[in-house]
Amino acid sequence: IVFLILVVTCAETTILLCYFHLCSEDYHWWWRAYLSSGSTALYFFMYSIYFYFERLQMEGAASLFIFFGYTFIMAIYFFLLTGFVGFMSCFFFINKIYSVVKTD
Repeated sequence: IVFLILVVTCAETTILLCYFHLCSEDYHWWWRAYLSSGSTALYFFMYSIYFYFERLQMEGAASLFIFFGYTFIMAIYFFLLTGFVGFMSCFFFINKIYSVVKTD
């Protein structure tokens, strides 16, 4: 259920931001849609830094490199996943609103 909430939130946020940019006649939405939704991974990685130094009781350089290495890989995967969700939702939204426009 948490994954579903994440997908819906990323999709709605990206559609809203994309709509605001289209209203201001800025039609360069492709990368902005991907990056605005994918930036959730930045929050994920920053929280993992906080979690490592404040909550975990690990010591040593090896545990630091292993933790942040795997966390960085998960953050990249998370960036790709949420970016894809945001881009595709914005893509379908734009196709839908422009398919309704009548040109005579």
